[in-house]
Amino acid sequence: MTDAPSASTVPAGAPDAPAPDMPAPSVRETRAHSVPGGRALLLTFLGSLAGLTGAVAGVSLAARGYVGAGVPLIVVCALAFLGSVFLMTGLNMVAPGEARVVQFFGRYVGTIRDDGLRWVNPLTTRVKISTRVRNHETAVLKVNDADGNPIELAAVIVWQVEDTAQASFEVDDFVEFVGTQTESAVRHIAIEYPYDAHGEDELSLRADAEEITEKLARELTARVRAAGVRIIESRFTHLAYAPEIASAMLQRQQAGAVVAARQAIVDGACGMVEAALARVGELEDIHLDDERKAAMVSNLLVVLCGDRAPQPVLNAGSLYQ
Repeated sequence: MTDAPSASTVPAGAPDAPAPDMPAPSVRETRAHSVPGGRALLLTFLGSLAGLTGAVAGVSLAARGYVGAGVPLIVVCALAFLGSVFLMTGLNMVAPGEARVVQFFGRYVGTIRDDGLRWVNPLTTRVKISTRVRNHETAVLKVNDADGNPIELAAVIVWQVEDTAQASFEVDDFVEFVGTQTESAVRHIAIEYPYDAHGEDELSLRADAEEITEKLARELTARVRAAGVRIIESRFTHLAYAPEIASAMLQRQQAGAVVAARQAIVDGACGMVEAALARVGELEDIHLDDERKAAMVSNLLVVLCGDRAPQPVLNAGSLYQ
């Protein structure tokens, strides 16, 4: 009753689920201007050290009576020290799988994706955003399939932030947005198809789950594209009838299995009877008329198709008495 198939390629000609009409993005990710942080760290450190040294020298000159030279030196070096410390605030440590969204007084100026120590304009604000691959698993949802039967299903998707600018500015919370859209897409897919197919050309959630999950991935891609998110994979992790009809549907499945098994037994028995009649006809010493052949066919079918061991009956007379 539970199935967990992965996504696969949809056959040619299979209809796609209608995709929602999402608004066009107003901002796209661009590369932010940054310089290697090691060089910037060295320069700012040397600047702050020089400013501190110069300020100490100015204080020493002022103490020895050279006020006209000492005070300006103190002011200049103090400003150099403070400027170097301020420039140090532009340093950023970017770990692998992370990015920094850079804004200058509210205006988006780019994204830093190069890992390591980088330096940007210290007047900008930098917001960390993860670009790692993530999983999102929905709770077990109870919906009605295309036939109106209540079913339970859950899905897991693998996704990744592809455009950091859209993820930051196009939606309020891209993680919550992905979760909500995933649940909405799963519900929409579930009501479009029956749990079990009633015809050979009809798709069903249980028998054609790979095609259904591929359609789910395409619909999800259309839904979360506005948030700059890429859907890598989707799959059903739980698929079953709701508890109130599970027992009845289980009996229905068992009845179908019994019918299919009995049909296979009858087909095999008919083939064996046909082979037996053909083999008997090849024997020269045995000649059976139509009535004896009919009796032989009846006895063989009873033996081969019965679900119990046959009980032999000894006929002391003849077939015609």
